[in-house]
Amino acid sequence: MVVLATACPIIPGETHGSILLSRRPLSLWGGIDPQTGEIIDHRHDRFGESVVGRVFVLPSEKGSSTGSAVLLELVRIGKGPAAIITRYPSPILALGSIIARELYDVVLPVLLVSEDGFSSLSDGAAIHITADGNICSAE
Repeated sequence: MVVLATACPIIPGETHGSILLSRRPLSLWGGIDPQTGEIIDHRHDRFGESVVGRVFVLPSEKGSSTGSAVLLELVRIGKGPAAIITRYPSPILALGSIIARELYDVVLPVLLVSEDGFSSLSDGAAIHITADGNICSAE
């Protein structure tokens, strides 16, 4: 495995999946359908695509603190992303992940990457995330 980027794990965990890369921030509240995992914000660059089982990479989360509840519901029904990688810290994403771990014993890693790390990630790439924050190619 080749290390593509090193991230700072806000919520550490090991996982794998294919990258769903967005160039735009997204509010989970009103931006993702909590029953399907589909991006429903018509203005978003990944509108109509699903985060289910994917490593969702976006510059930042924006919007309502209720986004934590959306993330928690996605995890509860098995429609959550495999991990979330972002450029800027998000207490909203971290809180949803922490509660998912406490209530459902599901680890949803949330990681921060630098601008260079963000730029090194490619949409659709299969990756493996280590507990210490290495983002590796899965091939």
